[in-house]
Amino acid sequence: MRGGTPSTEDFGQRLRFLRARAGLSQEALSHAAGVSVRALADMERGRTRGPQRRTVEALAEALGLDGDEASGLEASAAQGRPRPRPVDSLAEGPSVPVPLALPRDIQDFTARDTVLARLLDLAQDAGARRPVVTVVAGQPGLGKTAFAVHAAHRLAPHFPDGQLALDLHGMDTEPTTPRDALARLLRAMGVADAAIPAGTEDRASLWRSLAAGRRLLLLLDNATDETQVGPLLPGTGPSLTIVTSRQALAGLTSVHRCDLALLRREEAVELLTRIVGPERVRAEAQAARDLADLCGYLPLAVRIAGQRLLSRPHERLGKLVARLAAEGRRLDGLQAGSLQVRAAFALSYRQLSADSRTFLRRAALAAGADFSPETGALLAGLSYDKAVACAEELTDAGLLQSDPTAERYRFHDLLRLYASEQVEAEDGPEARAAALDRTTEWMLCRANAAALHFDVDHDRTTPSGDPDPDTASTGREEARAWLEAERAQWLAALRRAHDTGRHRQVLDTAKAMHWFSDRTQHWEQWVEVFRRSSDSARALGSRREEAAHLNYLAWAHNLCVHDPRAALVSAEAALVAARDSEDGLQEGWALGYGAGALNRLGRTEEAHTRLREAARCLASQGSPQARLAELTMLNSLGTLLRRIGRPAEALDIHRRSEQICRAGVPGRTDELISLYHAVARQQIGNDLAALERWPEAEAPLRQALASFETAQMPAWTEQARLDLGLVLRTMGHPEARRTLIAARDALAALRSPRQEEAATALAALDRTTTGR
Repeated sequence: MRGGTPSTEDFGQRLRFLRARAGLSQEALSHAAGVSVRALADMERGRTRGPQRRTVEALAEALGLDGDEASGLEASAAQGRPRPRPVDSLAEGPSVPVPLALPRDIQDFTARDTVLARLLDLAQDAGARRPVVTVVAGQPGLGKTAFAVHAAHRLAPHFPDGQLALDLHGMDTEPTTPRDALARLLRAMGVADAAIPAGTEDRASLWRSLAAGRRLLLLLDNATDETQVGPLLPGTGPSLTIVTSRQALAGLTSVHRCDLALLRREEAVELLTRIVGPERVRAEAQAARDLADLCGYLPLAVRIAGQRLLSRPHERLGKLVARLAAEGRRLDGLQAGSLQVRAAFALSYRQLSADSRTFLRRAALAAGADFSPETGALLAGLSYDKAVACAEELTDAGLLQSDPTAERYRFHDLLRLYASEQVEAEDGPEARAAALDRTTEWMLCRANAAALHFDVDHDRTTPSGDPDPDTASTGREEARAWLEAERAQWLAALRRAHDTGRHRQVLDTAKAMHWFSDRTQHWEQWVEVFRRSSDSARALGSRREEAAHLNYLAWAHNLCVHDPRAALVSAEAALVAARDSEDGLQEGWALGYGAGALNRLGRTEEAHTRLREAARCLASQGSPQARLAELTMLNSLGTLLRRIGRPAEALDIHRRSEQICRAGVPGRTDELISLYHAVARQQIGNDLAALERWPEAEAPLRQALASFETAQMPAWTEQARLDLGLVLRTMGHPEARRTLIAARDALAALRSPRQEEAATALAALDRTTTGR
């Protein structure tokens, strides 16, 4: 004996004695050494007689052993380790195991703590009849291999019977076959070449029998598909297998999945800091954040940027930011030696079928953050069903990300740049233009058909002109959903039609959108839509249409982007065009929109004069369109009168507007008139509030709010909610605070100028409630 240590060579007894001498429980030693309690118990009971050297070193350090005692513990562990001939009965001669050691760990590995913790839980759950398999899949550049290797090193102490790593070369032109992979695994277990069976199934059977009783950690990196991986998985025993692949490997059953997401911005900056050092990052903190943004928080891209900077210690981070800011040079800038983002994407791209390659690169031409299979089909020139199949293949390959609820897909920013490069390289300008023209034509036809569901002048019994009637919207809800989902795409189509001289198509689309725009006045894009349509009317020489579309533009400047100066310019131009074409209806609208702009600019008297002139102009006309326009002018005139301190006159004007609504307008639906009636009721409620007739004001405001909610018009709804909240606050109503909070939050989301009014009212209410 030395220092009381037993002379026995049995590792378990020696370990148990040393732990007791140190006064540590199994749990305490487990925590200190990073070894699971289950693994520690197996060692002390003799179930695991020869743990790996790394595990022994961790235990010795945790126990505080000196050099001699640590050497003694390692010697007793070595006695219990299996000799390199686990299948001597099958070998014809001495066999030497061919090691499949884990690759070198990355010292600057960053983040992924949650996923690592989950893997640790899985490792501790591995039981004699439950080999655990986890799949790490995802898009190129997420750091799947780096994560798997780091995890394997962290988990190694829990698998004292060995850790094996095997690259399956899934991205090579000839991936490793299951038969060859099994041969390498068997050699690593000490099986002589002569004893390795010839057939794949026999090799798999022998491999499973050897792995069954061992706590092994198996890393299968870069797998190509399920058929390659399946034969390599242990069937029983306390093993853990980590599989990495760019494919989803959805066909593997009874496996756990590790979803590696993009890094968060702060994690990307932390990775950059670990590579180049904290001093350089602190010196250019904003540049470091910008660099993370330009890398799209993709671990490979951040690492490449960091390695590039590390090799150039005197180069500023801002210099690399400036280079990467130019999209055309970004992929060129993201390379450092053999590390290249472009090369990582190219490996996956080459594996795709011809149709999927076409779909991927042409999808980069889609507008907006995401796109539908419908758009992809148009751009690629494929059928819808084929496009869906391609999108699914690309999602499984990690090259597209699918929306969790809708059938829509998106690129990572860097992958979109790569796909755009392939369009230029493989398709050329003619094919690209043809794809965009085909998509433009289809999108504008469908956008017209969808928007006409909201047009009060459109006869719904006539054909809609949709390019695919079988999939066309059948009602307003479907039409609204399509117009919202494809907003970026049909707007891009409108731009292309305008820029390529298809002015009639632009005018028809904008006109169809007019009534729908009223329901979505929080969309700033209406300024561009109606600016382009008024340009197209001018190009066609139609002064009447130019007047109408300039009025639409004035409306958009007034209510969508809150720019009264630009609104006044458009309204003045519309007034001239309307008078040139002798269009009284558009003249009335132009006077009204100009008045709205003047009022917002503080030119109240001029606004008042114009509104009365607009109302007189429209009252003299007998068309249903003129009646609706007159209602708008009366409501605006009454609102102006109230704001200049004449609420009694305002109430009379709004009562008159309400009478017109109750009488109805020939040729207009009750649904439409109810919206105008709701506007009148909202203003009547505000007039009554200005006259301090608070209880009377509540009912019309609630009626207006309910009508706007039913019509799904958020910009109108939330202003009515705010007006109601103001009245309820004055009355001391218990709903006041809840109503004001809802209005404040919604108006902020809509970027409404009235959000500050809501916040101020809420703060005043809170002060009143708290007595401060």
